[in-house]
Amino acid sequence: MSHDDVAAPPSPGDEASGDETARGDAHAALRHAQSLIARGEDAAARPWLDRAWRLAPQDAGIGFALAVGRMGMGDHAGVVRLLHPMLRQHDFREGWTLLALAHIALAQWEEARTAVSHVLSRHGFDTAIGECATRTCSALGLPGWVGMAGDGTLHWGGLPDGAAPVLHGGKHTPDLRRGRRSPTSCLLPPRARRAATMEATDRQGRALLGSPLHPAVIRRTVGAVRLDRGGISGWVWHPADPAHAPRITLRDGEGRVLMPPFDATRDAVPCPGLPPLARPRAVRIARAALPASGSVHVQTSDGRDMAGSPILLGPLPAPQRAGTTKAGARCRHIPRHGGRVHVIIPVHGSRDLTLACLDSVLHAPPQPASGIVMSVIVVDDATPDALLRADLDRMAATGAITLLRHAANRGYPHAINTGLAQAGGTDVVLLNSDTLVAPGWLDELAIVAYGRAETGTVTPFSNDASILTWPDPQADGHTAPPPDARQVRMLMEAARTANAGRAVDIPTGHGFCMFIRHDCLNATGPLRTDLFAHGYGEENDFCMRATRLGWRHVAAPGAFVGHVGGASFGVARQTLMQRNLWLINRLYPGYDALIRDHVARDPLAPARRRMGVVLWRRMSRAQGFSRAVVLATHAMSGGVDRVITDRARMWRARGLRPLILRPVADATRDTVGFRIEEDSDGTQGLKMPVLEFRWPAERDALLAFLRTEGVRTVEWHHALGHGARLRELCAALGVPYEMYVHDYAGLCPRIVMVGPSGRYCGEPDIAGCTRCIATLGNLLDPEEDGGIIALRERFGGDMARARRVIVPSHDVARRLARYFPAQPLQVRPPEDDRPTLSLPMLVAATPLPPDMQVVAPRLRTQRVRVLVVGAIGMEKGYDILRDAARDARAHGLPVEYVIAGYSANDAELLATGHVFITGRYDRAEALALVRAQQADVGFVPSVCPETWCFTLGLLWRAGLAAVAFDIGAVAERLRATGRGVTLPLSMGVHQLNMFFMSYATHTPPP
Repeated sequence: MSHDDVAAPPSPGDEASGDETARGDAHAALRHAQSLIARGEDAAARPWLDRAWRLAPQDAGIGFALAVGRMGMGDHAGVVRLLHPMLRQHDFREGWTLLALAHIALAQWEEARTAVSHVLSRHGFDTAIGECATRTCSALGLPGWVGMAGDGTLHWGGLPDGAAPVLHGGKHTPDLRRGRRSPTSCLLPPRARRAATMEATDRQGRALLGSPLHPAVIRRTVGAVRLDRGGISGWVWHPADPAHAPRITLRDGEGRVLMPPFDATRDAVPCPGLPPLARPRAVRIARAALPASGSVHVQTSDGRDMAGSPILLGPLPAPQRAGTTKAGARCRHIPRHGGRVHVIIPVHGSRDLTLACLDSVLHAPPQPASGIVMSVIVVDDATPDALLRADLDRMAATGAITLLRHAANRGYPHAINTGLAQAGGTDVVLLNSDTLVAPGWLDELAIVAYGRAETGTVTPFSNDASILTWPDPQADGHTAPPPDARQVRMLMEAARTANAGRAVDIPTGHGFCMFIRHDCLNATGPLRTDLFAHGYGEENDFCMRATRLGWRHVAAPGAFVGHVGGASFGVARQTLMQRNLWLINRLYPGYDALIRDHVARDPLAPARRRMGVVLWRRMSRAQGFSRAVVLATHAMSGGVDRVITDRARMWRARGLRPLILRPVADATRDTVGFRIEEDSDGTQGLKMPVLEFRWPAERDALLAFLRTEGVRTVEWHHALGHGARLRELCAALGVPYEMYVHDYAGLCPRIVMVGPSGRYCGEPDIAGCTRCIATLGNLLDPEEDGGIIALRERFGGDMARARRVIVPSHDVARRLARYFPAQPLQVRPPEDDRPTLSLPMLVAATPLPPDMQVVAPRLRTQRVRVLVVGAIGMEKGYDILRDAARDARAHGLPVEYVIAGYSANDAELLATGHVFITGRYDRAEALALVRAQQADVGFVPSVCPETWCFTLGLLWRAGLAAVAFDIGAVAERLRATGRGVTLPLSMGVHQLNMFFMSYATHTPPP
C-alpha cells in the first residue's frame, strides 16, 4: 500500500540473527563515525552516529556516543533529551557529567546542580565534574562542593583559601589536617573510606554540593565469577571509579589465602547489562592453581565474596535430605482459625523497591475467614544502605516485621535459610524484595497449596517469572516497565476472578514468590548453600529434590505478584544464571529438556486466556465501552498498520472499542487461529494481554468473547495469513463487515503486480499470470491456492458480501473495475492531499512540536541530495537505487541518495559511496528526520502500482517536491496536486541521475 513507516518484522526464527546483524551494522557505523571524528570531521560523523543509534536503540554505549556528538554540534537540548531516559536505566559518571555540562550550556542551573550533586555524592571524583561543580556553585551562590575518588581521596572546591570541609560520619569525624595532599584534597582515614554516608559542610554548617557523600558506594566493587574447564573466570570493576584497579584475594573454605592478592587484568570482558563506558576487568585463575577439591572464595579488597563465590571444586556433593516424609504422608488442612505462614523477604539493596514491597505485603494481609496468620520475616543480608537499615529497624521496633541481620553479605540462599530457621517448621513464602503483592495473594496461594495432598510448592503468575509470565509471556522483564501497585491490584483481581482455586502442574517453582508447605519443607530440607553462592537456581534444586520425594509443584493462576526482575543481582545476573543453570543440569540431567517440554505443551495457556478475557472486560467497562469493532489485518507492520492505528483512534473517539484481529501461527508457522490485540492508544500504561483462539477448535470461545465485547461490525483490512478463517468468522459472527483494499492480493498472488522483469507486470492474461507465479512463487496462503481464477472468484465473493468496499484512490478503483465491473467501490483517501495548498503552505500547516526538534542537520555537500523514505525492498525500487548509485560512482556524478529508513541490503547500497541510510524510525519522529536530511528533492522509486503512499505525503510535509514513475496512485496524486513530476518507468538509471541533477538545480526551494 505504501512505503512502510516501520518494516515488517523478521519471520519467526530469524529475529535473533536479524538483531545480531543490526548490532553489527550499528557498530560498523559507530566505528566509521569515530574515524571521522578522529580526522576532525565532527559534522560528517553526526549522521553516522545517528544511524548507529537507530540500528541499535537499546545499545546505551552507542546512545552515549551520539550524545557526545550532539554536544560537539552544540545540540545541548538534544543531549538532555537523550541522556535523561538513559540515566534512569544506567547510572554512570560520564553520563551524569555530560548531562551537567549540557544543563550548564543551557544555563539550567538547578538541573545542573542535581546532576553535579549526584556525581559528587555517588561517583568517583574527576577533574571534569570538579569544573562543573565550581561553575554551578558560582552561578547559584553555593558555599562550595565536595567529592571523593575511588582511592579514598577527598576533594573540595569553592571554599575560602586554606579552608577544608567539615565531615560528620556518625560517631566518627575525620580530621582533615592529617593526610592532606594539597590545599584542596586529603586522603581519608580507613574508617571514613568505609562509611555508608558522610555529611560535609563548611565552617558555618552549610551543606556543600555533593553532601552527603556515600563512600561505600563510591568504593564498591561489582563482579561475578564462575567455574569453567580452564579454571575460574569472570569480571570485576569499580563502577563509580572505573580507573581504580580491583584487587582480588583467593581463600579456601577455612579462610586461608591460597595465593598472593592480585589485580584484575585490564583485558576487556563482554558483560551484558553494563552501562556505557563500563570497563570490567577480567578475572582468570588457572585450574592448575586451584585445589583439587573443596571450596574457594574469590573476594574483593573489602573481604566480600564476589557474586558466584564460593566455588566448589571436585565432584558435586549429593544433597542431604532433612527427613524421609513422602508427599501426602502428612497433609494438614488450614484450620478455620489459626495456621501461621511466614513470609521471608531477604534484603540487601534497592531501598525504594524494598520499602514498596514491604508496604504492599503489610497492606495485603489474609482475610480473617481464611484462618491464616501472616508473619513477615525480613533478613537484612548486610545491606550497605544506612537509610534502608534505619527503615528496617523502625519497622521492627513497631512489630510490623521480625528483623534478622547478617554481619556480612552471605547471599540469597543463606538469607532464606536464616529466615527458615526463624520460621520453625511452619508454612513459608519465599518472596523477593523487588515484588509487589495485592490483597488476596496469600489466601489464594494457601488454598492451592492444600488442594492436593502431594502439593509441595505453589508459585503465582507475574509479569517477569519465566514460564509463569503474564500478561506478556514473551516479555523478558526489560521490554516494558513493571506494573505499579495499582496495576498489580488490577491484575491480581483479574487472576482470582478467572482462576480462583485452580492449580496447574509445573516442573519447578519460581523463587521470586514461592509458597512451600511445611511438610514438604521438613522432608526436603533448606536451600543448599554449598553450591549456589549468592543465588539463582537454588529454588530449582529444592524443587528437584522435593520431586524425587514425590512432591508436586503447581502454579496458582488465581494469584498475581508484580516483579521488577533481576534487581537483587543487578549486572551480575547473567553470569550467575549461566553458572547455576550449569550446576542444575549437572545435578539433574534432563532438567533443560523438562523445561522445554513444559513450554512446548504450555498447560498454562487456558488459564492465561481466562485472565486475559476478564481483564479485557474490566478495561472495557472502566473505559465506558459497551460496543466494539473488529479491525482484521495481517501479522505484519507497515502501511496497513498505519491505517489500522488511525481507524482505531477514530473508533475509540466515537465510543467503540477497537479490537485488532491478526492471524496466529503455531511452531510450524501454519496459521491455526486468531489473536486479538489492544491498540496502543488504549493501553493506558498497562500492556493488555494478547488473546489467542484456535480455529475451529475454540470457535465458540472466540465468538462468545466478541459478542460479550459488543462487536457490531468488522473492518476487513487484510486477509493475508487468515486463509478461509476470516471469511468463516465473519459469517459465524453474523455482523456486517466493510472491506478495505490496501493492495492487489485479491488479484495477484505476488500481491504487488511485479513480474520476473522486476518491474510492473502490465497485468497480463490468465496464462501470463500463471507463468509468472510458476516462476516466482505464490506469496498468499497455500491453503487458499487454487489458481488465478479461483483467487479472483474468492476475492469477488468477499467484496460482494461486504456492506461496502473502500479503496484508497481512483487508480485502484479503475483497476478493480476491469475485473469486477459490477462491484460498487467507494474511494476514501487515507490522507487529505489538499491540492490547493502549495508546499510552503503544507510545511507551515505541519510544524514540529518542540520535543521533536531532535535531529541536527546533516552536513551539506556539493552533491544533489535525493531523499527516499521508508523500507525499500525490491518492489519499492531497491534495484533502481542500487544501479543509480553505481552509475553515479562510475561517472563521478554529484548525486547522493539518502534513505530515511532502511533497505533490503543496506551494506550493498552504502558500499557505492553515493547512498546514506539513516536506519529505522518511529512514525512520531518521521517528519523531523525527513526535514533534517536537507534534501533537494524527494523520490518515490516504486516499480509497482502503489494503491496509496504515506511517504509521499511525508515528503510534501517536509517541503520537498517529489519525483516518481508514472504508475499507480503516486502518479495520480502528483498530477492532481502538481507537487512534483512523473517519469517513464522505462527510464535508465544514468538518465535518472542526469534528470535529478537538472531538476534539483531548476526547482525553487520551498
